[in-house]
Amino acid sequence: MRAVLIYTLSRLALFAATFGVLYLLGARGALALLLALLISGLVAFVLLSRQRDNLSGAVTGLARRSREFGKRLDEGAAAEDDDAPESSGTPPRPSAS
Repeated sequence: MRAVLIYTLSRLALFAATFGVLYLLGARGALALLLALLISGLVAFVLLSRQRDNLSGAVTGLARRSREFGKRLDEGAAAEDDDAPESSGTPPRPSAS
């Protein structure tokens, strides 16, 4: 999950740099935060496309491995069920004494 860390840190760095520039230009408070969020998002869309592709590949690979693991678990459970002794499906009645 190194790709997730790299992309997230890159986005945070872009946001911080954008906020810093806006602060130096005189924007303060909520206006600076909103403008920094908007501008850094647009810049990240352009500059971080390679990192975003790496992130997408990592997440897709993780999802594929998770599905494969789930299939193996289901196959193991089915094999375990096949090995279990057959029962009639009704619980035994307690004896009347």
